[in-house]
Amino acid sequence: MIIKKAELAAVAVKRAQYPDDDMREIAFAGRSNVGKSSLINLLLNRRGLARTSSSPGKTRTINFYQINDDFRIVDLPGYGYAKVSKSVTENWGDMIEAYLSGRQRLLKVVLLVDLRHVPTGQDVQMYQWLRHYGLDGVVVGTKADKISKNELVKSISIIRQTLGLSLSDKVLPVSTLKRTGYEELMRQIDDLLAEE
Repeated sequence: MIIKKAELAAVAVKRAQYPDDDMREIAFAGRSNVGKSSLINLLLNRRGLARTSSSPGKTRTINFYQINDDFRIVDLPGYGYAKVSKSVTENWGDMIEAYLSGRQRLLKVVLLVDLRHVPTGQDVQMYQWLRHYGLDGVVVGTKADKISKNELVKSISIIRQTLGLSLSDKVLPVSTLKRTGYEELMRQIDDLLAEE
């Protein structure tokens, strides 16, 4: 797939602010500071379209990016950042659940986890949520450039075990810095769009 056009279509905190449910969507979810915005910028080949920040927990809205006037990539709020108040994080949970349960054209949610760490209880909960909605199956391990090849194999095994992945579920190691795994993830997105 060649991305010729990518633009921010909507920023939402509630359903009334979502764009029309008339396009296929692939959403991205993960903990704050997992590298979600950086990965979306890499995929869209647009520096700074998805806002990145050195302070975690910056994405507090659901951001809809329209791609080639054909489908959308949706950036869900990052979860698990300790310095954000409990009421705010509960609001994000409600916001994410409202989105997951209400979008007819949502094809898949790609869960991002940091390869350097064991998935947290919140990562496990998110993956169970995705499984409940039939949106599981693709996990991206971020920051692949920060670990050795031996550690990578071990880390993928731990992710599979911790999240309870099936043999058909994919774990794609990615580095936005070195563009590792970029082509494989684009292929995965192409396959999801082709299946629909």
